[in-house]
Amino acid sequence: MVKSFSVIILLIFCTTVNAQTISVGASTDTTDYLVGDFINYEIEVVTHEDVEVLPPLLPDTLTHLELISREKPVVTDDGKSETTFYKFILAGYDSVTAVIPAVTIEYRTGNDSTLKKIETDSVVVNVHTLPVSTAEEIKDVKSPLLIAYDWKLLLLWIGIGIIILALANYFYRRYKKKKAAQTVEERIIVIPPHVKAFRALEELEREQLWQKGRIKDYHSRITEIIREYFEERFDLHALELTTSETMLHLRGIKESEKILDVTFDFLSNADLVKFAKFQPLESVNEEMMKQARNIVQSTILEESVIEEEKEVSV
Repeated sequence: MVKSFSVIILLIFCTTVNAQTISVGASTDTTDYLVGDFINYEIEVVTHEDVEVLPPLLPDTLTHLELISREKPVVTDDGKSETTFYKFILAGYDSVTAVIPAVTIEYRTGNDSTLKKIETDSVVVNVHTLPVSTAEEIKDVKSPLLIAYDWKLLLLWIGIGIIILALANYFYRRYKKKKAAQTVEERIIVIPPHVKAFRALEELEREQLWQKGRIKDYHSRITEIIREYFEERFDLHALELTTSETMLHLRGIKESEKILDVTFDFLSNADLVKFAKFQPLESVNEEMMKQARNIVQSTILEESVIEEEKEVSV
Protein backbone atom coordinates (compact mmCIF):
# COMPACT_ATOMS: atom_id res chain seq x y z
CA MET A 1 0.00 0.00 0.00
CA VAL A 2 1.50 3.34 -1.06
CA LYS A 3 1.73 5.87 1.77
CA SER A 4 2.31 9.60 1.34
CA PHE A 5 4.29 9.79 4.57
CA SER A 6 6.89 7.42 6.03
CA VAL A 7 5.32 7.83 9.46
CA ILE A 8 1.72 6.60 9.87
CA ILE A 9 -0.57 9.47 10.92
CA LEU A 10 -3.18 8.42 13.44
CA LEU A 11 -6.44 10.38 13.57
CA ILE A 12 -8.07 9.67 16.91
CA PHE A 13 -11.35 11.29 17.80
CA CYS A 14 -12.55 10.49 21.30
CA THR A 15 -15.81 11.24 23.08
CA THR A 16 -15.94 10.65 26.84
CA VAL A 17 -19.01 10.08 29.00
CA ASN A 18 -18.11 10.09 32.68
CA ALA A 19 -14.31 9.58 32.61
CA GLN A 20 -14.70 6.85 35.21
CA THR A 21 -17.11 4.83 33.05
CA ILE A 22 -16.52 4.71 29.26
CA SER A 23 -14.70 6.55 26.50
CA VAL A 24 -14.65 5.83 22.76
CA GLY A 25 -12.49 6.82 19.83
CA ALA A 26 -12.25 6.22 16.08
CA SER A 27 -9.16 6.37 13.87
CA THR A 28 -7.56 5.29 10.59
CA ASP A 29 -3.90 4.37 10.03
CA THR A 30 -3.45 7.41 7.73
CA THR A 31 -5.49 10.09 5.97
CA ASP A 32 -4.17 9.52 2.44
CA TYR A 33 -4.90 6.42 0.31
CA LEU A 34 -4.64 5.31 -3.28
CA VAL A 35 -7.73 3.97 -5.04
CA GLY A 36 -8.17 0.33 -3.96
CA ASP A 37 -5.96 0.59 -0.85
CA PHE A 38 -7.20 -1.06 2.33
CA ILE A 39 -8.30 1.53 4.89
CA ASN A 40 -7.71 0.28 8.44
CA TYR A 41 -10.51 1.85 10.49
CA GLU A 42 -10.47 1.17 14.24
CA ILE A 43 -12.89 1.92 17.08
CA GLU A 44 -11.39 1.95 20.58
CA VAL A 45 -13.67 1.52 23.62
CA VAL A 46 -12.19 2.06 27.09
CA THR A 47 -14.26 1.07 30.15
CA HIS A 48 -13.33 1.77 33.78
CA GLU A 49 -16.14 0.10 35.70
CA ASP A 50 -18.70 -2.69 35.35
CA VAL A 51 -19.73 -1.79 31.80
CA GLU A 52 -21.25 -4.15 29.21
CA VAL A 53 -20.55 -2.91 25.66
CA LEU A 54 -22.46 -4.20 22.63
CA PRO A 55 -20.34 -4.72 19.48
CA PRO A 56 -20.62 -1.64 17.24
CA LEU A 57 -22.15 -1.81 13.77
CA LEU A 58 -21.04 0.35 10.88
CA PRO A 59 -23.83 2.13 8.94
CA ASP A 60 -25.53 0.01 6.26
CA THR A 61 -24.14 2.31 3.59
CA LEU A 62 -20.81 4.14 3.58
CA THR A 63 -20.64 7.01 1.09
CA HIS A 64 -17.76 6.47 -1.38
CA LEU A 65 -16.38 3.58 0.71
CA GLU A 66 -17.06 -0.18 0.91
CA LEU A 67 -16.77 -2.49 3.92
CA ILE A 68 -14.35 -5.31 3.05
CA SER A 69 -14.21 -7.21 6.35
CA ARG A 70 -14.35 -6.97 10.12
CA GLU A 71 -11.74 -8.53 12.40
CA LYS A 72 -12.37 -10.12 15.79
CA PRO A 73 -12.27 -7.66 18.73
CA VAL A 74 -8.98 -7.41 20.64
CA VAL A 75 -9.25 -6.85 24.41
CA THR A 76 -6.51 -5.54 26.73
CA ASP A 77 -6.73 -5.07 30.49
CA ASP A 78 -4.19 -3.10 32.55
CA GLY A 79 -5.94 -3.73 35.88
CA LYS A 80 -7.46 -0.24 36.00
CA SER A 81 -9.40 -0.22 32.76
CA GLU A 82 -10.33 -2.54 29.90
CA THR A 83 -9.78 -1.51 26.30
CA THR A 84 -11.52 -3.20 23.35
CA PHE A 85 -10.40 -2.57 19.76
CA TYR A 86 -12.88 -3.15 16.91
CA LYS A 87 -11.11 -3.11 13.53
CA PHE A 88 -12.78 -2.75 10.13
CA ILE A 89 -11.18 -2.97 6.67
CA LEU A 90 -12.62 -0.47 4.17
CA ALA A 91 -11.71 0.50 0.61
CA GLY A 92 -12.47 3.34 -1.79
CA TYR A 93 -12.62 3.03 -5.57
CA ASP A 94 -13.10 6.68 -6.57
CA SER A 95 -10.87 9.69 -6.19
CA VAL A 96 -12.70 11.55 -3.43
CA THR A 97 -12.58 12.96 0.09
CA ALA A 98 -14.69 10.47 2.08
CA VAL A 99 -16.21 10.82 5.53
CA ILE A 100 -16.62 7.81 7.79
CA PRO A 101 -19.66 8.89 9.86
CA ALA A 102 -19.93 8.74 13.62
CA VAL A 103 -20.64 5.24 14.97
CA THR A 104 -23.08 4.71 17.85
CA ILE A 105 -21.82 2.52 20.71
CA GLU A 106 -24.50 0.99 22.98
CA TYR A 107 -23.67 -0.09 26.54
CA ARG A 108 -25.08 -0.90 29.97
CA THR A 109 -23.61 -0.01 33.35
CA GLY A 110 -23.75 -2.11 36.51
CA ASN A 111 -27.12 -3.74 37.14
CA ASP A 112 -28.91 -1.11 35.07
CA SER A 113 -30.44 -2.89 32.04
CA THR A 114 -31.12 0.41 30.24
CA LEU A 115 -29.15 0.77 27.01
CA LYS A 116 -27.10 3.95 26.90
CA LYS A 117 -25.48 5.36 23.79
CA ILE A 118 -22.26 7.18 22.97
CA GLU A 119 -20.93 8.20 19.57
CA THR A 120 -17.46 8.37 18.06
CA ASP A 121 -16.47 11.37 16.01
CA SER A 122 -16.46 11.10 12.21
CA VAL A 123 -13.18 10.46 10.36
CA VAL A 124 -12.15 12.05 7.05
CA VAL A 125 -9.86 10.27 4.54
CA ASN A 126 -8.62 11.21 1.08
CA VAL A 127 -8.64 8.64 -1.75
CA HIS A 128 -6.83 9.49 -5.00
CA THR A 129 -5.26 7.96 -8.11
CA LEU A 130 -1.63 7.96 -9.26
CA PRO A 131 -0.59 11.04 -11.24
CA VAL A 132 -0.58 10.45 -15.02
CA SER A 133 1.40 12.47 -17.54
CA THR A 134 -0.85 13.58 -20.40
CA ALA A 135 2.03 15.06 -22.40
CA GLU A 136 3.45 11.68 -23.49
CA GLU A 137 2.01 9.42 -26.18
CA ILE A 138 0.32 6.14 -25.30
CA LYS A 139 2.55 3.21 -26.23
CA ASP A 140 3.08 -0.47 -25.48
CA VAL A 141 5.59 -1.46 -22.83
CA LYS A 142 7.25 -3.82 -25.36
CA SER A 143 6.71 -4.67 -29.02
CA PRO A 144 4.73 -7.87 -29.79
CA LEU A 145 6.92 -11.01 -29.76
CA LEU A 146 6.45 -13.56 -32.53
CA ILE A 147 6.87 -17.22 -31.58
CA ALA A 148 7.77 -19.73 -34.32
CA TYR A 149 5.67 -22.90 -34.42
CA ASP A 150 7.38 -26.26 -33.88
CA TRP A 151 5.22 -28.35 -36.23
CA LYS A 152 6.77 -31.66 -35.19
CA LEU A 153 6.01 -31.04 -31.52
CA LEU A 154 2.48 -29.86 -32.40
CA LEU A 155 1.78 -33.05 -34.39
CA LEU A 156 3.14 -35.15 -31.51
CA TRP A 157 0.72 -33.55 -29.03
CA ILE A 158 -2.19 -33.95 -31.46
CA GLY A 159 -1.36 -37.68 -31.80
CA ILE A 160 -1.20 -38.10 -28.01
CA GLY A 161 -4.56 -36.32 -27.66
CA ILE A 162 -6.19 -38.63 -30.22
CA ILE A 163 -4.89 -41.72 -28.40
CA ILE A 164 -6.17 -40.46 -25.04
CA LEU A 165 -9.62 -39.70 -26.48
CA ALA A 166 -9.80 -43.12 -28.12
CA LEU A 167 -8.90 -44.90 -24.86
CA ALA A 168 -11.40 -42.82 -22.90
CA ASN A 169 -14.16 -43.61 -25.41
CA TYR A 170 -13.32 -47.35 -25.26
CA PHE A 171 -13.47 -47.59 -21.47
CA TYR A 172 -16.60 -45.43 -21.33
CA ARG A 173 -18.48 -47.68 -23.79
CA ARG A 174 -17.29 -50.78 -21.93
CA TYR A 175 -18.52 -49.35 -18.64
CA LYS A 176 -21.92 -48.36 -20.09
CA LYS A 177 -22.38 -51.78 -21.67
CA LYS A 178 -21.63 -53.56 -18.40
CA LYS A 179 -23.94 -51.43 -16.25
CA ALA A 180 -26.70 -50.55 -18.72
CA ALA A 181 -29.23 -53.05 -17.34
CA GLN A 182 -28.49 -52.51 -13.65
CA THR A 183 -30.48 -49.92 -11.70
CA VAL A 184 -31.15 -49.67 -8.01
CA GLU A 185 -33.40 -47.50 -5.95
CA GLU A 186 -31.42 -45.14 -3.76
CA ARG A 187 -33.13 -43.66 -0.74
CA ILE A 188 -31.73 -40.29 0.21
CA ILE A 189 -32.57 -39.18 3.72
CA VAL A 190 -32.75 -35.39 3.94
CA ILE A 191 -32.92 -34.17 7.52
CA PRO A 192 -34.41 -30.66 7.72
CA PRO A 193 -32.16 -27.97 9.26
CA HIS A 194 -34.49 -27.37 12.23
CA VAL A 195 -34.43 -31.08 13.18
CA LYS A 196 -30.62 -31.08 13.18
CA ALA A 197 -30.57 -27.89 15.27
CA PHE A 198 -33.02 -29.17 17.89
CA ARG A 199 -31.09 -32.45 18.23
CA ALA A 200 -27.81 -30.58 18.68
CA LEU A 201 -29.35 -28.24 21.29
CA GLU A 202 -30.77 -31.18 23.24
CA GLU A 203 -27.39 -32.91 23.26
CA LEU A 204 -25.66 -29.69 24.39
CA GLU A 205 -28.19 -29.26 27.20
CA ARG A 206 -27.50 -32.82 28.39
CA GLU A 207 -23.76 -32.12 28.58
CA GLN A 208 -24.38 -29.32 31.16
CA LEU A 209 -21.24 -27.42 30.16
CA TRP A 210 -21.97 -24.13 31.90
CA GLN A 211 -23.09 -25.95 35.06
CA LYS A 212 -19.60 -27.55 35.11
CA GLY A 213 -17.89 -24.16 34.79
CA ARG A 214 -17.17 -24.44 31.04
CA ILE A 215 -19.12 -21.26 30.26
CA LYS A 216 -17.05 -20.15 27.27
CA ASP A 217 -17.32 -23.64 25.68
CA TYR A 218 -21.09 -23.55 26.20
CA HIS A 219 -21.52 -20.18 24.48
CA SER A 220 -19.19 -21.18 21.62
CA ARG A 221 -21.11 -24.43 21.01
CA ILE A 222 -24.61 -22.94 21.18
CA THR A 223 -23.76 -20.10 18.75
CA GLU A 224 -22.07 -22.60 16.41
CA ILE A 225 -25.28 -24.65 16.32
CA ILE A 226 -27.36 -21.58 15.39
CA ARG A 227 -24.83 -20.42 12.79
CA GLU A 228 -24.87 -23.90 11.18
CA TYR A 229 -28.66 -23.70 11.15
CA PHE A 230 -28.49 -20.31 9.38
CA GLU A 231 -26.15 -21.80 6.76
CA GLU A 232 -28.64 -24.53 5.82
CA ARG A 233 -31.87 -22.59 6.39
CA PHE A 234 -30.93 -19.30 4.69
CA ASP A 235 -27.91 -20.37 2.59
CA LEU A 236 -25.84 -17.95 4.67
CA HIS A 237 -22.15 -18.60 5.42
CA ALA A 238 -22.70 -17.65 9.06
CA LEU A 239 -19.75 -19.68 10.43
CA GLU A 240 -17.39 -17.36 8.56
CA LEU A 241 -19.14 -14.09 9.50
CA THR A 242 -18.91 -11.87 12.56
CA THR A 243 -22.02 -10.92 14.53
CA SER A 244 -22.43 -7.57 12.75
CA GLU A 245 -21.95 -9.16 9.30
CA THR A 246 -24.45 -11.90 10.15
CA MET A 247 -27.02 -9.30 11.22
CA LEU A 248 -26.49 -7.31 8.00
CA HIS A 249 -27.22 -10.42 5.90
CA LEU A 250 -30.23 -11.43 7.99
CA ARG A 251 -31.77 -7.97 7.56
CA GLY A 252 -31.91 -8.68 3.82
CA ILE A 253 -33.84 -11.95 4.29
CA LYS A 254 -37.60 -11.48 4.67
CA GLU A 255 -38.11 -14.80 6.52
CA SER A 256 -35.71 -13.72 9.27
CA GLU A 257 -37.42 -10.41 10.15
CA LYS A 258 -39.15 -11.80 13.25
CA ILE A 259 -35.90 -13.12 14.78
CA LEU A 260 -33.63 -10.08 14.25
CA ASP A 261 -33.89 -8.73 17.80
CA VAL A 262 -33.54 -12.06 19.60
CA THR A 263 -30.66 -13.09 17.28
CA PHE A 264 -28.76 -9.85 17.97
CA ASP A 265 -29.13 -10.29 21.75
CA PHE A 266 -28.19 -13.98 21.47
CA LEU A 267 -25.01 -13.42 19.41
CA SER A 268 -23.99 -10.28 21.33
CA ASN A 269 -24.18 -12.04 24.70
CA ALA A 270 -22.07 -14.88 23.34
CA ASP A 271 -19.49 -12.41 21.94
CA LEU A 272 -19.16 -10.78 25.35
CA VAL A 273 -18.41 -14.15 26.93
CA LYS A 274 -16.04 -15.34 24.19
CA PHE A 275 -14.12 -12.13 23.49
CA ALA A 276 -14.67 -9.72 26.41
CA LYS A 277 -14.26 -12.10 29.40
CA PHE A 278 -17.85 -11.41 30.48
CA GLN A 279 -19.12 -13.73 33.24
CA PRO A 280 -22.90 -14.12 32.75
CA LEU A 281 -25.44 -14.96 35.42
CA GLU A 282 -26.98 -18.42 35.43
CA SER A 283 -30.21 -16.91 34.18
CA VAL A 284 -28.36 -15.60 31.10
CA ASN A 285 -27.00 -19.09 30.31
CA GLU A 286 -30.51 -20.52 30.61
CA GLU A 287 -31.94 -17.71 28.49
CA MET A 288 -29.38 -18.47 25.74
CA MET A 289 -30.89 -21.96 25.30
CA LYS A 290 -34.43 -20.52 25.21
CA GLN A 291 -33.38 -17.93 22.63
CA ALA A 292 -31.68 -20.57 20.46
CA ARG A 293 -34.80 -22.74 20.40
CA ASN A 294 -36.95 -19.66 19.72
CA ILE A 295 -34.77 -18.69 16.72
CA VAL A 296 -35.13 -22.17 15.20
CA GLN A 297 -38.83 -22.59 16.04
CA SER A 298 -39.71 -19.20 14.53
CA THR A 299 -38.08 -19.97 11.17
CA ILE A 300 -39.12 -23.58 10.49
CA LEU A 301 -40.14 -24.19 6.89
CA GLU A 302 -43.86 -24.95 6.63
CA GLU A 303 -43.19 -27.84 4.23
CA SER A 304 -40.07 -29.79 5.28
CA VAL A 305 -38.96 -32.62 3.03
CA ILE A 306 -37.93 -35.58 5.19
CA GLU A 307 -36.81 -37.94 2.43
CA GLU A 308 -36.97 -38.38 -1.33
CA GLU A 309 -36.44 -41.36 -3.59
CA LYS A 310 -34.45 -41.31 -6.81
CA GLU A 311 -33.76 -44.02 -9.35
CA VAL A 312 -30.14 -43.85 -10.42
CA SER A 313 -27.88 -45.87 -12.66
CA VAL A 314 -25.03 -47.82 -11.04
